[in-house]
Amino acid sequence: MDYPRVHVENEKKSVLVLSDGSIFFGKGFGATGKRVGEIVFTTNMTGYEESITDPSYAGQILVSTYPLIGNYGTNSEWCESRDLQIEGYAIRELCRVPQHVKSTATLSKKMEDGGVPGIHGIDTRLLVRRIRNSGVMPACLSVYEKDEDTQELLAQAQGLDYSNINFVEKVSVGKAESFGKGNKRVVLIDYGVKMGIVRELNKRGCEVIVVPFNTPAEEILTYKPAGILVSNGPGNPALLAKESAELKKLYHLPMFGICLGNQLLAQSAGAKTFKLKFGHRGGNHPVLDIKANKVTITTQNHGYAVDEKTLPAEFSVTHKNLIDGTVEGMEHKELPIFSVQYHPEANPGPCDSKYLFDKFVALL
Repeated sequence: MDYPRVHVENEKKSVLVLSDGSIFFGKGFGATGKRVGEIVFTTNMTGYEESITDPSYAGQILVSTYPLIGNYGTNSEWCESRDLQIEGYAIRELCRVPQHVKSTATLSKKMEDGGVPGIHGIDTRLLVRRIRNSGVMPACLSVYEKDEDTQELLAQAQGLDYSNINFVEKVSVGKAESFGKGNKRVVLIDYGVKMGIVRELNKRGCEVIVVPFNTPAEEILTYKPAGILVSNGPGNPALLAKESAELKKLYHLPMFGICLGNQLLAQSAGAKTFKLKFGHRGGNHPVLDIKANKVTITTQNHGYAVDEKTLPAEFSVTHKNLIDGTVEGMEHKELPIFSVQYHPEANPGPCDSKYLFDKFVALL
């Protein structure tokens, strides 16, 4: 087999500065420039393109625990949204010559085109341990040609208040869009939806109307939906109190919440949410289905969770995280409303939970 010749790009310099003063010098890839974001890590071994285009990562600098990234290139078919969503990407080793029949560009080229800087050649194990011990924190990542002032980057990192920024309004659609055709119409409220969710509904014969996150309940009802899907998305759910209140007006319809959608449905019922120390991100999280007494492996990407103690009596907890015991799913005791904290569309990832889409469609 003939392999392509290795083209070594001019090596860029890069530095990652955490708000606690930690500094990681490495090699740069992607775009030249600097970005500030909350630094988080994922344990996924594959799916880097899905991750960097996942709107749930808006406002965040992503770290991959898996050491080799970029080995199968990039292709728009694998994206979860039209744009890159991350603020920056930190990895151990960058593959410059990907091998995949569908690859159309290297990871570095895609990030350069999308204006997102990356750093590689750093000790990601040390970085992840720092995040696990201290929790997620603001950081500044710079890919530069001339030397950077790390104190200036530190000041920029320390000036970020991630929890008080409404990232949902940055990633949600500006106007309603329709996807697919079918005999059942679902209105999907877009708080930062992954396109994998839309595709799963289309596969099951649903027409999907994606509407902006702040669409009033009265307007949603004009589409005459058979059901409502409350999507995933980034940021602090407490900033979406008004949107949560609108969901309560739709309780007479079948509703399915995913990730942020789980938190917003909980808030609509009067429950509270809280921030996790370092979140759940990756494709290997064990979750207990309490009714079935069965464990499934799930894909997750969230930094907040529902406070079980505040969940009202009309909702019951259906799923629990087996690592830290947090709420991973709930359902209304009388109405056709349920939600999960993880991602059943799982692209890429385990397929254990795709039955939840069948459950939702059966309610329509």
